[in-house]
Amino acid sequence: MRLEGSSILIADDDEPIRDLLRDILEPEGARVRLAASGKEVLAAIDADEPDVAICDVRMPPPDGLAVLQELREKGVDLPVLIITAQPSSTMTIEAMQKGAYDYIAKPFDPDEILHTVHRALEHRRLTRLVADLQRKDKEPEVSDTLIGRSAAMQQVYKLIGRVAGSDATVLITGESGTGKELVAQVLHRSSARAQGPFVAVNCAALPETLLESELFGHEKGAFTGAMAQRKGRFEQASKGTIFLDEIGEVSQATQKKLLRVLQERTFERVGGNVPIKADVRIIAATNRDLPEEVRNGNFREDLYYRLNVVNIHMPPIRDRKEDIPLLVDHFLRKHRFSRDKPSRIADAAMEMLMQHEWPGNVRQLENTIERAVVLAQGGPIGPEHLLLSDNVSAREQILDGALSRLIGGTADLPTLLADLRRRLIALALERTHGDHAAAARLLGVDTVSLAD
Repeated sequence: MRLEGSSILIADDDEPIRDLLRDILEPEGARVRLAASGKEVLAAIDADEPDVAICDVRMPPPDGLAVLQELREKGVDLPVLIITAQPSSTMTIEAMQKGAYDYIAKPFDPDEILHTVHRALEHRRLTRLVADLQRKDKEPEVSDTLIGRSAAMQQVYKLIGRVAGSDATVLITGESGTGKELVAQVLHRSSARAQGPFVAVNCAALPETLLESELFGHEKGAFTGAMAQRKGRFEQASKGTIFLDEIGEVSQATQKKLLRVLQERTFERVGGNVPIKADVRIIAATNRDLPEEVRNGNFREDLYYRLNVVNIHMPPIRDRKEDIPLLVDHFLRKHRFSRDKPSRIADAAMEMLMQHEWPGNVRQLENTIERAVVLAQGGPIGPEHLLLSDNVSAREQILDGALSRLIGGTADLPTLLADLRRRLIALALERTHGDHAAAARLLGVDTVSLAD
């Protein structure tokens, strides 16, 4: 991945260092500008803000850390790489606290410089994209996207920006309904594999007898009913990304096979003995406490460390309530009753939403807004249109939402019944932590009905 078209400012009072960095970056297509002091850096950024700045710590005043602090005070969200010949833990911590994107010690490896600049550019691209989606004066595209300006979500954006351009395995953690799959999708769209497929697998929704075949495929005759060769999800995701949702629900046997894929990047179809290359980026997600599962012997420690190369934690709504108005605005546009304009929400209703704890997180908030839009019939949404009682069971809320869609004419009965069945099964599996027999008992059906 070249640096074609990117603008990079190099600031160092040592001319040979400036020339060396220029010689590393220009052949990759970057447009390089040079500065020899902190004063020149600030003037260059004021005149034409670059995409990335590389600043030495020690240079004519203001020094690199002072430049960094002034940029942050001015609200300039520019990735700044700090370099120095005298690294120390104190200076590293200070640089990161002042907002440095990364910290590089001299003498540096040219490959390290290129890799770090690539990551910084990807981070800048992603943060700009998020800012565009959040601008209040611009109606966002009605699609699933990450929403939020809170400090917790900004940390998520930064992590995504840092790892999206790599092939590093990512483990996304967080409670149910926080948007873990959305993070996986953004990571894929922001990666070098964006033109490849994004294949999502809900590990908790598949019986153990089917999961291995679903993931790795099978050969003809591998088991009863295997009438033809079938490619699994890993093959389908070739040159793209595979997202393993609810990874904490898989059995020890499947964990062992997944470990081999992560270690050797190869697998075999069920019933086959020919190794197949796994040219995929692996992203996993779970709402479980995997370290605790490891301690309890339910999850392999070696697999956990292979998956947890980079951890992105999605915060629950109760820890970022300042994002609720943004989320509500997004869902009002997404589930608008009329094509002409989205519904409005009364102050009293918004206050109720802000005070609620949201045990179901973003998913529960979206369902609440979708139902309220239907019940309000295009008019202002008031408190009477919200169903927020914690005494109402999740099953009753699902039923109420389905009835609202039927009354509002947004879905026909067969579609609603099929959707209702899927959601009740998913709820039962979530309540029983993927135990199909227990889920079937909870729903009053046999286990075969769950897979039909």
